[in-house]
Amino acid sequence: MLVHTIKEVREKVKEWKTQGLTIGLVPTMGALHAGHKSLIDKSVEKCDKTVVSVFVNPIQFCPGEDLDKYPRTLDEDERLCNEAGVDLIFAPSPNEMYGQGHILSNDFLTYVIPPYFYVDKLCGKSRVGHFDGVCTVVNKLFNIVQPDFGFFGEKDRQQLIILKKMVKDLNIPIQIIPCPIVREESGLALSSRNKYLSEEDKKEALALSKILFNIKACYQKGITDCNALYETAFSYLNNHHSLEYLEFRDAENLEEKTIADNNTIVFIALKIGNVRLIDNISLGDL
Repeated sequence: MLVHTIKEVREKVKEWKTQGLTIGLVPTMGALHAGHKSLIDKSVEKCDKTVVSVFVNPIQFCPGEDLDKYPRTLDEDERLCNEAGVDLIFAPSPNEMYGQGHILSNDFLTYVIPPYFYVDKLCGKSRVGHFDGVCTVVNKLFNIVQPDFGFFGEKDRQQLIILKKMVKDLNIPIQIIPCPIVREESGLALSSRNKYLSEEDKKEALALSKILFNIKACYQKGITDCNALYETAFSYLNNHHSLEYLEFRDAENLEEKTIADNNTIVFIALKIGNVRLIDNISLGDL
């Protein structure tokens, strides 16, 4: 069932709550792929009812980013959701989410601002205000849907850590369920932005996963010095790549690591042409 208004969602949720049913929420910006489907499948398996939101959230895009050209494929998204057993698809407009004639600035709109320590690094350094927009829209979706469980991919690991912090600090009665990264056979992490890549670009994009897998292999062989692990990346980079960051951070609070351990996440972001890609790997997972 596809709906576009908050009123319709709340009516359906009220009906489910009256019946004592558990609700799972999978927030997305659409352009759904197998990675999103893995989140949906987990929700359908765990919960009585599953809601998928499809909303390209304008307040999490920074100036000069790809808001206008971000892929919008609602018909295909609806088909994937229906085939996967989704009970409700919520596809609101910006007016529905933020009000008619909205001014999308925190001068006029109430924002949820995550802790500076969590956002002044990694993607937050180059995407100033991005996580304010993410936390604001996710908090709104939590309030609208009132789910018992929220399903989020580990590909956006910094986002996942920040949202878990938000839920804890604001006493939101929801359990965040992390879901593993889904990769192509080549190792490339699935992303809606992969649609921007040519076949040649996709080959170059394999540098992200190769760097991460190699770092993990080196760690498993006993190398724990993060500077030494960092240096292993350069053999995979060439003039097609613009490395934004490669960092070693704590899995709980994103504190920087100098000596890697099983609680370390390796984060990477690089550009291929104008396409910015991110990936990460946990050194503790077997």
